[in-house]
Amino acid sequence: MNGANAEWLTMDTTELIHVIQTLNTEDAFRPRFDAGQWRAFAQYLTPHALKSGESLVAQGERDRTVYFLGRGSLQVYVTGGPPGAARLALLRPGALCGEPGLFADVPRMASVEAMGPCTVFALSLPRFEEMAVRAPAVALEVTRAAGAVMVQRARINLTRPMPSV
Repeated sequence: MNGANAEWLTMDTTELIHVIQTLNTEDAFRPRFDAGQWRAFAQYLTPHALKSGESLVAQGERDRTVYFLGRGSLQVYVTGGPPGAARLALLRPGALCGEPGLFADVPRMASVEAMGPCTVFALSLPRFEEMAVRAPAVALEVTRAAGAVMVQRARINLTRPMPSV
């Protein structure tokens, strides 16, 4: 790992918590945590550095990990759809992605790729299950907040105009 990537990887969870709390989008992850619950939540996250163009999630793969974007930006896109429907979203720091994996063992619906150097924090299913045993109130609130993100994103997608073919 080169020095630039090492710097991106050294982002701490305090900075991540700040960007999650300050993200102002209609599909923001909004858990109702107190300071102690934020600290408990952060213990279950694993940081990863991504290079520009590196894939985080591949459409069609099966993975039960959710990701929180700490630094950088991610693009969400699909392949094989109608023209004009390929790019679904650009995600900013604080955004959650891959949240359907928390709820079901189904293929990924879209791909996610780094637009530049990024730091993401992963919450794998085994770590989430451990959280559910050790900090059940925190896990329940993660589930509620991630479910709210999914509902809001479904609502946004249902109101988008259909591309003309």
